[in-house]
Amino acid sequence: MTASADPGPGAHTATGRGTGRETGPVPEDPPAPPGRRGAELCLLVGAVGIPVFGYAAVGLGRGGSVPPDVLGYAAGLGALALVAHLAVRLRAPRADPLLLPIAVLLNGLGLVLIYRLDLDTPGEVAAPAQLVWSALGVGLFTVVVALLPDHRILARYAYVSVVTALALMVLPILFPPVNGARIWIRLGALSFQPGEFAKILLAVFFAAYLAANHRTLSARGRGLRRFRLPPARVLSPVVTVWLLSVGVLVLERDLGTSLLFFGLFVLMLYVATGRTGWILAGLALASAGAYAVGTLEPHVHGRVDDWLRPFASIDAGLGPDQIAQSLFAFGAGGLLGTGLGLGHSVLIGFAAKSDFILATAGEELGLAGLVALILLYALLVARGYRAGLGLRDDFGRLLAVGLASIVALQVFVITGGVTGLIPLTGMAMPFLAQGGSSVVANWIIVALLIRLSDAARDPLPDGPDPAAARSPLPTGEPGGAAGGAAGRGTGR
Repeated sequence: MTASADPGPGAHTATGRGTGRETGPVPEDPPAPPGRRGAELCLLVGAVGIPVFGYAAVGLGRGGSVPPDVLGYAAGLGALALVAHLAVRLRAPRADPLLLPIAVLLNGLGLVLIYRLDLDTPGEVAAPAQLVWSALGVGLFTVVVALLPDHRILARYAYVSVVTALALMVLPILFPPVNGARIWIRLGALSFQPGEFAKILLAVFFAAYLAANHRTLSARGRGLRRFRLPPARVLSPVVTVWLLSVGVLVLERDLGTSLLFFGLFVLMLYVATGRTGWILAGLALASAGAYAVGTLEPHVHGRVDDWLRPFASIDAGLGPDQIAQSLFAFGAGGLLGTGLGLGHSVLIGFAAKSDFILATAGEELGLAGLVALILLYALLVARGYRAGLGLRDDFGRLLAVGLASIVALQVFVITGGVTGLIPLTGMAMPFLAQGGSSVVANWIIVALLIRLSDAARDPLPDGPDPAAARSPLPTGEPGGAAGGAAGRGTGR
């Protein structure tokens, strides 16, 4: 859309949704590109069909017959996919058609793998509960897509988001540890991980803060002052986030969450400023904190020892521990896997359905299936970054990068842990692993990426309210948030 021909003081761009006086008839939004939602629907058919065939394959592999409730499973997963599709079709018609099918496919495969492991642990059935949590996640996905008209509204609640996130991070300290880590809140039979939701709130705060201060953070000096630091009032959040990261490590004994939170901020800081120095400083601070806690904290130190010597328990005559069993599972899978239902990854023990569910995929689907799963995650992350590149406001660009980076960091940390690349953490593989909090939080992330990708394809140049593109946070610069963060060269 172009600006009104009247350049007078009362002129206003004819966005059709502005807040100023209109100079002419309000045009309607153009229709969505033909075939975008149709392509999504076709992909959803495959995204539902593949897990259904996997569910049937588990029954054939274990008992020689198709499970009697396979049609019920197909109907349930199909209904969830259809509800989500209708929400996107009606409220975000220009959204990326790949995001929803990838999420449905990963969620469906996770249900299949959990059901397969339930057959070896009849006293600890988890698939029905995971299906209920998946339905709740799709419900919240629908609510976010339907009721969030513009992602820039979230920038107004930046400080509320960070306060809530910090509260969620601190709450588990008041509850007993589970498997050595204080990351759970248990109320009777109900338990959840508040950190799963804190990461989304922190992404919102980081995006708003960096959109407001990216010029100050990226400023360079001259001569000997070329590498000067920003003012303390701007630099302090970097140090604060690092200290919080180490604090989570010490108090909750949770290496994964700490790395995720700190890595998220450093990545978004680099995208906002383009200064590689922030990456180097972030790596140095994170390494120093991890080394100190890994040396002094017994629980974290034990995980580092297991990583350095995964077969130590075998050498001591105690049999393989979890890491060794995971490596054996990947080795047994070979190129094409043993087949669904025919592996022995249940020998890993209590975390087979959560931390180590990727080992089951590696054993029973083989290297080919494992690569396919990683590529699905890579495609999900890439489409999130693509949405960020298409957005015109700083906050939206940084939020898209932050949300996609959450998924990327989780996949890297978990995959690296179960394959012996890095020390193991207690995080859940997005959509795949058992965990209600995780699956719900990841559906919210996909909903926000859907909303962002729809805005990225909005033909209107300034969106609903040009003033909303500016972060409500103080910038220390005239004119509010600077344009061009995370997308220099695409200025208005």
